[in-house]
Amino acid sequence: MIQAVLLKERRQICSESKLYFMVEPRMLKLWLGIIILFITCLSIAAGAFVGFNIGTDLSNLPSATDVVAILKAHQITHVRLFDADAHMLTALADTGIEVMVSVTNEEILGIGQTPSVAAAWVNKNVAAFVPSTNITAIAVGSEVLTTIPNAARILVPAMNYLQKALVASNLNDQIKVSTPQSMDVIPRPFPPSTAAFNSTWNSTIFQMLQFLKNTNSYYMLNAYPYYGYVNSNGIFPIDYALFRPLSSVKEIVDPNTLLHYDSMFDAMVDATYNSIAAFNISGIPVVVTETGWPWLGGANEQDATVENAETFNNNLIRRVSNDSGPPSQPDIPINTYIYELFNEDKRPGPISERNWGIFFPNGSTVYPISLGSSVNVSTNSSGVFCIAKQDADSKKLQNGLNYACGQGQGNCSAIQTGQPCYFPDTLQNHASYAYNDYYQKMHTFGGTCDFDGTATTTSQDPSYGSCKFTGSSSTSGRGLFPPPALGPVGPSSQGSSVRAFSFGFLLVVFLSVVMADVSISMSL
Repeated sequence: MIQAVLLKERRQICSESKLYFMVEPRMLKLWLGIIILFITCLSIAAGAFVGFNIGTDLSNLPSATDVVAILKAHQITHVRLFDADAHMLTALADTGIEVMVSVTNEEILGIGQTPSVAAAWVNKNVAAFVPSTNITAIAVGSEVLTTIPNAARILVPAMNYLQKALVASNLNDQIKVSTPQSMDVIPRPFPPSTAAFNSTWNSTIFQMLQFLKNTNSYYMLNAYPYYGYVNSNGIFPIDYALFRPLSSVKEIVDPNTLLHYDSMFDAMVDATYNSIAAFNISGIPVVVTETGWPWLGGANEQDATVENAETFNNNLIRRVSNDSGPPSQPDIPINTYIYELFNEDKRPGPISERNWGIFFPNGSTVYPISLGSSVNVSTNSSGVFCIAKQDADSKKLQNGLNYACGQGQGNCSAIQTGQPCYFPDTLQNHASYAYNDYYQKMHTFGGTCDFDGTATTTSQDPSYGSCKFTGSSSTSGRGLFPPPALGPVGPSSQGSSVRAFSFGFLLVVFLSVVMADVSISMSL
């Protein structure tokens, strides 16, 4: 009897299912459309980023592993290499950090003359490392038009050959090809509305812009307000170069558009957009591949100071992180790479040329900068810290350290090589930091300060120097950098408010369709 009832119900369900799918082609199309829209929404980049240039012209360059440890500890998600160093590319594998590799100026001639050379370069320096290493761009040379103008004729051919090599390797959708140019290619950048490229390079620049447009790439700009200010002979106030607020009498206004410019940085980017528009080409985003401020200079470089460098770079990060574009393109965020990670003491030229770095080789910062804290902490209301015991067994300490940094989900980046809590480089010191980070996060959920008898609590703050233990009243969490990228992310053409609205709108549509679908199916 029971089996008969079940069989009857099963037949009824199957019958209803057939009817449902017979009358549901329209709903299936709607579902498919919604899924596609949802995937598109989720694939949009999560806002503007600030990355770093990594030069290698220094006497005591840290190992590639140590450099990557510094990047990870400070949540740096984008880097530009001035070459395609195999050690760095290997060390960057499986980090999610987006990497821009570079063809050196010395390599351009061969690549621009022979497609096979370009193919070999891509195979050796790109294809050999992806997908483990998240390479997303190739920078072809550095300021080629102004530094080696005789190579201008082969610049675009080199870009084309590299692009074809990427296509052959099925990497063209992930990796974009472009070439960084200095502001010197725009002789009169102010006012931005009348800016135009130097006509000497019109043919090359037009071909380059067509290439960028056709490949959905972006214009790479090296923009230095430091030089713009120094070379202006007092025409512009230093506050304008440093992103500081300007008084009403000093406001910078484009007389043709009446657009207000709060910073020289924005004006330089807008001058580039207007120069591109002069060729009747649009839709090419501008990415700032180099900008910064030197923190030390010679007797005739009085504006190269620690104070100015700290002000510029901190304000730059805040500016880029607000996710908006320059006045003429407010919806296109300005993705930016700071020049540079380390001071390059082997570079020729004035003293300032060797002092642009944010970090010393040991990982400490030249000056305080709001990069986002790797130790994201909150105040410990109980004033209790968890540290390793002095006489603890080393094997048990190692096991406890491994647990705290692994399964315990403690943030142990600060005890990595080159980071603030790495020294003293002892098992007890590292275990204390890891134990405490775990304890502060987990003690309210039942986590204990025991670790197989190797830990104990103390009311004395164990922080020292620049090493701040989680829970210390002097620590704070800041996060101007986004979390590490999970895949290739190109320049975004939408501001955060637009993306938030789009996501919210799609979510409402999605739920509405689901409810309509349920309603229709129930009525059947």
